Order: sequence, then C-alpha cells, then structure tokens
Amino acid sequence: MFEIEKQTIDAVKSVGPAVVSIVISKMMPQLRQTPMGPTPFGPYNFDQPEIPMGPDQKVRVGGGSGFIVHPNGMILTNKHVVFDPEAEYIAVTSDNTEYPAKVVCRDPMNDIAVVQIHASGLPFVRLGNSAKIELGQTVLAIGNALGLFSNTVSKGIVSGLGRKISASMGGPGGMSESLRDVIQTDVAINQGNSGGPLINLEGEVIGINTAIIFGAQNIGFALPINWAKDDLEDLIKHGRIIRPFIGLKYYMLNDKIQKQYSLPVDYGALVMKDHVPGSEAVIAGSPAAKAGIQENDIILEVDGEKVTEKNEIADVIQRLKVGDSIELTVLRKDKSMKLKTTLEERK
Repeated sequence: MFEIEKQTIDAVKSVGPAVVSIVISKMMPQLRQTPMGPTPFGPYNFDQPEIPMGPDQKVRVGGGSGFIVHPNGMILTNKHVVFDPEAEYIAVTSDNTEYPAKVVCRDPMNDIAVVQIHASGLPFVRLGNSAKIELGQTVLAIGNALGLFSNTVSKGIVSGLGRKISASMGGPGGMSESLRDVIQTDVAINQGNSGGPLINLEGEVIGINTAIIFGAQNIGFALPINWAKDDLEDLIKHGRIIRPFIGLKYYMLNDKIQKQYSLPVDYGALVMKDHVPGSEAVIAGSPAAKAGIQENDIILEVDGEKVTEKNEIADVIQRLKVGDSIELTVLRKDKSMKLKTTLEERK
C-alpha cells in the first residue's frame, strides 16, 4: 500500500466516527390532491391543486452534516443547515444512534452554527489551523451526501484560497450570503455535505464544507476552521458568539465602476442600501449612524487601512473586537473627513 493511501485511510478512520448526519423535520399539514375533471390523459387530473386535510404530521424536509468537537456532544455545522427555528433537528451518529439536537447558537456573520446533543464519551475531531493551508495540498471531505449516503468520503486538493463568493444558503426566500476568504477545493461535494468537515491527511479538520457552484465541474468551498475556533472560544467564555458590528450597507468600488459613474475615486466603499424592501444604507442607532455616516458617502479607510475589493470594510471589522474605537476616512461629495465611532456587539 502506498504511503499516501495509508495516510488517507488513517485520516478517514480517525475523523469518520465523529461525523454526524443532521436530519431536519417539520410539522406540516397533510395534503390531499383534488380532482380537476376530465383530461386528455384520463378521466381526472390529480396533479393540482393540493389542499390541507387532517392534522399536521412530521415530515422530513432536509438534511445536512456536522461533526462532533467535544465528547459531551457539541457539534459544528453550517448555519444554513439549521436556520429554521421552527424545525426539529436529529443528529445521527456513525453507529446510527439518533439524538435530538438543539441549536445552541448561530454565528451572526459567518455560515457557522453550534448544535448540542445530550451524550457523553463521544468520538470527536481534532481542529487544525486553516492559516497554514497551502495551494495544492490534499484534502478530504466527509458528509451525508444527498441526505442519503452518510459518511461519504471524497478526495481532492485545495484549488484556491481567500475566495469571495455569493452563495445561496437555502434559507427562507432563497436567502444568499456573501462568503469571504473561503477555501476552494476540487473535492466532490454534494447537497447534504454542507456542515461536514474538510480534513487534511493528518486527520485534522481545517474547514467546514459549505457551498458548491451549480453547473461547474468540481468547484466547492469551505469555511476556514479558525473562524469556528473563535466561535467556540466565545461560546465557552461568554455563552454566546460575540461579533463586532458597524451597521451599514455598501458597494465596493473599482476603476471600472469609477469610469462608468464618473466617481472621484476608484476604491473604497460607497454607502448605499440594497434592493431589499425596507433596507437602510445606515442602520439607525448603529455605530455608523453615531459616527455621522450618510448614504452616498465613500469610506476610503478604516483605521488607516485602505478599503478595497480585496480588503472590504467587513474584512477589517472582522479582525477587530466589540468595544474597539475606529477612525473612518470618508469622502462626502468633494470633502474628505475623519469620523470616529466604537464598534458594538452584533445582535
């Protein structure tokens, strides 16, 4: 047996027992199809519509993956796997034992959630250091592929680092989320793999599989595990995940946008609301509002750091802490100004 094969097998053996399938169920009304009269294909059409009848029944509505990070049953997964507060979650371990699962917290900024089951002495994973990931290194993904095939293993390499994508999270209204600094791999990842571990050949978890590009060939993305390690540290220390909040929406500028709209600069963040009804460019009562930021301002720097497409405001804020004071360099029409505020906790 080649050394690389032995490493792969040993890594899977060490992590596999700690990977869980997460089954999502909801109470839904029983439906009855109503006949619509004669059709060219027979006497009745039973295709439409469906109307409620009888009491609600528990229906499986989805599935995902997760992995145990503590022998007491603490599990990491994706926030979009457990986004619905009205759903019931069951964690199924590798030995097919089912445990009711409670969502302890959801990261307000990243696609990460912590789930708890009541158990002890469970197998758990070792968390690696995602800051040490290298392009081309071999990685493995383990998860509940398609919600049908638990502990499915796939293998590939790290194809890119520091990617920024907008991904559909499968939430209410087809919600999407902007993901920054994610790991790109060519590992075969399918629906149901979300929330499962991305591991190296040492059997350490270095990422959480979270998104795929539909229609592409082997392009998947994982969140760096260091983000989750920060969440776990907050949870242990404070009982919740604490993230800094500034309270504004913006659009990143570049030379193409500058020329198209005749803007004074080709970098920075143009403060503007999105197309969601009721959206605010500057959230009332937020640190940004207290600083005096206004819609159509262009934020050029945060604490002296130039704001660019590769270093967005969110990237700078994520490196700071609640209570930190910051100085914003702002361009308002043709006037440059310095505004100060203090970051607050995101609720």
